[in-house]
Amino acid sequence: MYTKGLHIISTIHTKSDRHLTDVQVFKEKVNDFVTELSLTSVGAVFHDFEGGGFTAVVCLTESHLSIHTWPEYNRITLDVFLSNNSRNNEDRCRALHDRIIEQFEIEKIETENILR
Repeated sequence: MYTKGLHIISTIHTKSDRHLTDVQVFKEKVNDFVTELSLTSVGAVFHDFEGGGFTAVVCLTESHLSIHTWPEYNRITLDVFLSNNSRNNEDRCRALHDRIIEQFEIEKIETENILR
């Protein structure tokens, strides 16, 4: 029987552009989080934009995460989705989302939780 997975979508406004321009630091942290949460990465793309900001997509056997930063607006969009195909991943999805956002100086966050 199929059980819906959790999809968390957030728009984050930060107090500063600190950590919004260095994709390498984000890459290291995300790789640690994926390992810590017993998730499986099957591929990733990390890209620094000239002049600031970065984008990243990490494909997981459980689904994916993506992030886009706009340092000129102190803004981040984050998307984390984990399916429940072989186990219930809701707690892992929330933990991955929370560990990522803890890396930034949050001023305001708008989040939607979708079961799909």
